[in-house]
Amino acid sequence: MNPPPAPLLVLTAVVSVQVGSAVARTLFEDLGAAGMTLLRLAIAAVILGAVFRPRIRGWHAAAWRAAALLGAVMAGMNLLFYLALRTVPLGVGVTVEFLGPLLLALAQTRRLIDLCCALLAGGGVALLGLAPGVTAPVGGLLLAFAAGLCWAGYILASAHLGTQVPGTGGLAVAVGVAALLVLPFGAHGASAVLDRPSLLVGATVVALLSSVLSYGLEINALRRMPTRVFGVLMSLEPAAAAVAGLIVLHQRLGAREIAALLLVSLASLCVTLTRRDPVTPIAPG
Repeated sequence: MNPPPAPLLVLTAVVSVQVGSAVARTLFEDLGAAGMTLLRLAIAAVILGAVFRPRIRGWHAAAWRAAALLGAVMAGMNLLFYLALRTVPLGVGVTVEFLGPLLLALAQTRRLIDLCCALLAGGGVALLGLAPGVTAPVGGLLLAFAAGLCWAGYILASAHLGTQVPGTGGLAVAVGVAALLVLPFGAHGASAVLDRPSLLVGATVVALLSSVLSYGLEINALRRMPTRVFGVLMSLEPAAAAVAGLIVLHQRLGAREIAALLLVSLASLCVTLTRRDPVTPIAPG
């Protein structure tokens, strides 16, 4: 039996991440954004640790520092993004967050086409946060942008960890570090599972969709497809988020938000197609 086509794996991962974020948003009233973040990371760390079984006994100091750095940016990426989702629609939040890896890609080149891409993305931001009559709270947009900067840091830190630790075991350790860092912020909200253990079911679904399943699909896809194609498919993240927000959360985006989404996605697509050595934005928050 032939394995599924690599592009199908990536598209499934994109849908999985965004559906997971939408499900997470439904649990905010019971667990809080920080509590949901803690449970997602903690459950994902346990599952990834059981699957990958990292051999940490032979790790040197540089490997531990690399895992700690990745865990720190991962904690910020997830926590800030979920905090943003308290006030902004999922499609808008992912659109703004996507600016992080986009800016990273733009910063690594010096071409006229990149300036045009930056202007496209800037136009999308202007539609969301600078135009008169804006509906998305500026505070939520800033949180999403900060999460995007952490996403850019995640790309760099994950690449660095890959040079220090072979295989995928380092990811499980990094997710565990991220859970520990979020613990002071999310412990109170996550404690709701003590009174309502059924909340663990939803939290586990989020961890599986947004962390475990999506990462596994992406890793398998990247073994069989160019990173350029992978980056093109990942440009669908904002659109997938908008659809997930509509179906799961009944969040309808107006013409302004849809136009912003299209501009940012187009800018990302343009950068990916024209780069010789594209930065691949994997595993979003």
